Parts: sequence; C-alpha cells; structure tokens
Amino acid sequence: MDWLAATQHRRSDPRTLWPQTASIILLGMNYGPPNDPLAALARKSAANISVYARNRDYHGLIKGRLKLLGGWLAAQAKGTELKVFVDTAPVMEKPLAQAAGLGWAGKHSNLVSREFGSWLFLGSIFTNLPLTPGEPETDHCGTCQACLDICPTKAFPRPYVLDARRCISYLTIEHKGHIGREFRPLIGNRIFGCDDCLAVCPWNKYAVVARETKLQARDELAAPPIAGLLRLDDAAFRVLFAGSAVKRIGFARFTRNVLIAAGNSGDPALAGLVASKLESASPLVRAMAVWALARLVAADRLAEFERRWRSAETDAAVEAEWAAAAGARAPSTRAIDVNQGPIS
Repeated sequence: MDWLAATQHRRSDPRTLWPQTASIILLGMNYGPPNDPLAALARKSAANISVYARNRDYHGLIKGRLKLLGGWLAAQAKGTELKVFVDTAPVMEKPLAQAAGLGWAGKHSNLVSREFGSWLFLGSIFTNLPLTPGEPETDHCGTCQACLDICPTKAFPRPYVLDARRCISYLTIEHKGHIGREFRPLIGNRIFGCDDCLAVCPWNKYAVVARETKLQARDELAAPPIAGLLRLDDAAFRVLFAGSAVKRIGFARFTRNVLIAAGNSGDPALAGLVASKLESASPLVRAMAVWALARLVAADRLAEFERRWRSAETDAAVEAEWAAAAGARAPSTRAIDVNQGPIS
C-alpha cells in the first residue's frame, strides 16, 4: 500500500487536491445486510464474500448519485464549481465524515454511525461554495473492543490502528502476491474481504437493511459453493462478477483466494478441482493449489501429484510450496535410549 505514503501530502489538506475548495459535503449510503454477514463462515464448503461486494460495485452507483446532487447544487447558486469523489482520489473520507457529523472513526478504524452502525459507503463533493459546517460527531465506542477481539489475524495492534499487512480484506483484495502461510488457515472461507470487525459492532442494533436494490446481495453471491467457483475459467469469472467489485482483482488473485478457502474447507471432495489448478499458467494459482492439496489429501496421494508436477515446476515460490508440503508429510524420526529397558 505504498500509494498511501506517496499521496500523504495531498491527503493532509483538501485544498492541495483542489485549491478552490471552500467546503466539502460528505454523504453516506447505507448498505446494511438483511442477515448476519458472519453466518456463512460456518459453511466451510461455501465461500464468503464481503457484504459490500455481493452485488454492484458501489463506486459507479454512488458517483452517479453525487453528480446528480452536484448538478442540483450548481443550479441553485450561480458560479458553483464542484468535484465529486468516491475512493478515486487521496481524500480522507472518514476523518472528514466525522468532522461533518456523519459518524466517528471506531476502534476498527472504520466509520460508525448511530443510525446505520458500520454499514455506510462514503462519498464527497468538493465545492467552492462557503457552506455552514455541521457539528462534528464524538466517539461513542466507550470501553467496547469487540471489533478488536474478533479479528482472526489480530490486525489491530491497538485501538484505532490497523496493520493492513495482517488484515484479511487487504490480503484478499489489495495484496497482489502470495499470501503468507501464517495467515492462510486464519482466512477460512473468506475469498473477498472480511466483515468480522464491522459485524460485531454493538451500534449495528440500529442498522437498517439497504433500500438500494443494487446494494442487496445477489443470491448466487451470498454463499457460493467453493466447488462451483473452482470450475470457473477466466471468461466465466468475468460473467459471474460483471459489475461487481470482485472482478477488479482479476482471475488469478480470485482463484488464489478460492484455493485457500478450499484448503480450509476440510472437504476432500474438492481435491480433484484443486488439482486441476496445478495446470494454471499463473504461479500464484499453482502455489495455492499445492498448499490446498496438502491439506485435503493423504500423504500417498499428495506424493503422486508431486511426482507428476513438481519436476516440471520452474517458479521458485511454487517449488517452495512443494518443499513445504513434502516436509509436512515426511515421517518423524525419534531417538531412543536403549538403556531404558524393553520397548513396549
């Protein structure tokens, strides 16, 4: 996430981004789910997709609404200039939203609203109009730290601070390379994002289900079977996730994530589909196929796959996965003291 450091100077002052800025209008759109978003985590042979990505990509939807509002605003005051942003520029949306009174930055570092809990998308309108500012919201987290305690990878070194390198959302969405072995078992069946810290927030008792149809989960993305996702090729992936935020990570990273979920499923019936990914042109995919196979099949069967595929492997990362898998199945050796008497 080097881009955060690279744009820090532009994030520090909105006028650096656009010198004409006199006011910023912050807006939130509710995407509250109808059911417990963590329920699918118990279905090990199904994949879990973060609530926000179970239908249309919010970026285009919200940007369109902001442009409509901006057009209305421009019609009300002659000489109005404005720019709209939805995650497309170095804008500190959450601190700005707190300053505007939409909510506060919770201990999980996301915005919390007293009306909508943790389920708000944010957008902003920068304008040259001098508008009366809203009242800032205060922190209402109190002593609660449910969001910190539930994190599977312990990504919060302290309240209000997130270590993105340990965050499942970062690892499954933004991270382009191989996911560290220490995190793979903890990811479970999460193939795109993680809602754990959001879902346990007590303020969600006031949350309401999203009214926007395009933000409500498509049935086929609510808890899709891992087996079906492993059968996808690139073209089918693009069709299934057309218009979804999932599509932007690409087929290789998506398959990497699904293979990790398969490895964590404990379902040996998935082994054949996993093994088919050893033929992938992507080292990212082949590496995770090796790791998943090692968790799904017995040592003798894994050895068969190894004899077939390992000798032709040219990628160092994939070779490292084969080596790790081979080491895991190697029989242990123990020394004994013959002076301890007969072996029982």
